[in-house]
Amino acid sequence: MNEIDALVPRLNRFQRWSLIGGIGALILSLAGAFFDLERFFQTYLFGYLFWLQIALGCLIFLMLHHLAGGRWSFAIRRLLEAAAMTLPLLALLFAPILFGLPILYPWARSETVAASELLQHKSPYLNVPFFIGRAIVYFIVWAGSAYLLNRWSAQQDKIDNPARLTRRFRIGSSLGLVFLGLTLTFAAIDWMMSLEPLWFSTMYGFIFVSGALAAGLAFIIIPASILAYRSSLAEIPANRLFNDLGNFLLAAVMFWAYIAISQYLIIWSGNLPEEIPWYIHRSEGGWQWVVIVLTVSHFLIPFLLLLSRSVKRKAAVLTAIAGLVVLARLVDLFWLVKPAFNPSQFSVHWLDLVIPFGLGGVWIAVFIWQLKTKPLLAVYDPRIGPEVLKHGPEEVRGGLY
Repeated sequence: MNEIDALVPRLNRFQRWSLIGGIGALILSLAGAFFDLERFFQTYLFGYLFWLQIALGCLIFLMLHHLAGGRWSFAIRRLLEAAAMTLPLLALLFAPILFGLPILYPWARSETVAASELLQHKSPYLNVPFFIGRAIVYFIVWAGSAYLLNRWSAQQDKIDNPARLTRRFRIGSSLGLVFLGLTLTFAAIDWMMSLEPLWFSTMYGFIFVSGALAAGLAFIIIPASILAYRSSLAEIPANRLFNDLGNFLLAAVMFWAYIAISQYLIIWSGNLPEEIPWYIHRSEGGWQWVVIVLTVSHFLIPFLLLLSRSVKRKAAVLTAIAGLVVLARLVDLFWLVKPAFNPSQFSVHWLDLVIPFGLGGVWIAVFIWQLKTKPLLAVYDPRIGPEVLKHGPEEVRGGLY
């Protein structure tokens, strides 16, 4: 059995153990909910947002691929499609959050709204029925976009003239990016910023979008490096592939840092009493150490290392950097969400580790399942050619997984 023949059984084993581990962790977290229901919902929201941002970041990059068609994206196109197709699963996993709305969001508690004139003023937007309705719209846009792009991709592998789908990909992706940007911004406001409804920031949506871009690309680099030498992805020169992915990861990290610093400078320069408590809650009581960890792991180390071309061309090193960015995204969401519930003192509960792990196990199992539905390299894309592949497209179209 060669490496290609052995690939699917290896994926099956990893998928099976990922699903078993994920379900086991979620069952354990349900047991924890009996002892501390508030902590369960708080951690579930933070863990859910972590995996959601990866799927949404991959969907954004998939649309960018169809718009630009650069050589860097052909190798990871099917990985991006598989990650985007986890959005229907994430729509289902959003349901537990709806049961915890009064626990998570002050505006969902009638007694809190009655005691605050400002919350009463915001109640036409911040109310449970409208919140649920907006969430349904978000998932229709996200999952619908992923479904259409995957459906057209599957058709491109079968029809005689795949070039006619290129224009459909381009138009659909251009419109999709517009709706994706709007829905992502409002989802960040609804699900994260409204945890502290008396605070607001016009840049908050951009923070979530920039984080999703970094998380999605960093995650995809990991399976791409694993599969690069064991599948048809080997048809694309590895050095060039990882150099391009490293450049985009550097840009994503810098974009996140720029948005995060810009929001801080704007609020700091304004020095308004309704804005600065948000940062005060996240810079005292031990939370300041989280800021230091984020600065080092999410920006300084990736930025300094990714400046080197030789580092970006080494798959193992780039994968380690990408793994660091993925972990930093987990820490960043922890820092964004958790101080809304416990601003006075930093603390980590065992559920903070178990729930993200459980959700991740199920998510990765579905990701692998989607990955196995199509060949790993979309060689029937008419824009692929000798400048992208080691061999000509006709030589590659031999059924390699």
